[in-house]
Amino acid sequence: MESNELRALQAPLKDQYRAAPESAVITLKAQGTLDDQHIACKVETGRAIAIAGLHPATGGTGAELCSGDMLLEALVACAGVTLKAVATALEIELRHGVVKAEGDLDFRGTLGVDKAAPVGFRAIRLNFEVDTDAPQEKVDQLLKLAERYCVVYQTLNHRPELSSTLSRT
Repeated sequence: MESNELRALQAPLKDQYRAAPESAVITLKAQGTLDDQHIACKVETGRAIAIAGLHPATGGTGAELCSGDMLLEALVACAGVTLKAVATALEIELRHGVVKAEGDLDFRGTLGVDKAAPVGFRAIRLNFEVDTDAPQEKVDQLLKLAERYCVVYQTLNHRPELSSTLSRT
């Protein structure tokens, strides 16, 4: 896709959101069903059913997807799409690119072994490897804008208001 094509696709949306800011607020949803035979949850991904289960470090078999891996995969997907869109908009040619995310977890927290150990990632590292002839200042701008506009990156970077409920069916 060329920069002008991307701009043409996005221009009417930007105009709409400027004119009616409330139309830009959309609620995304995810849903899963608890597996009645295993410690697992079947998540509807929009394309298929993904089955999430316990990580082997918490007693899982490794046959199901780990939700921590899925979080990193969502970050990689969002960051990769955002980087590509920004590169297109800035007319930076990327001949090849790889996006990697890795995160450090201390499973003592998840298993309640040590109350002082955190539950969740203590650090996440996102790395882009790109093949481009763009000057360094353009590459620096590309990274800055990819970070700024990546929904998953910004959600992790700026904790959203979070709530939960449990109701009986």
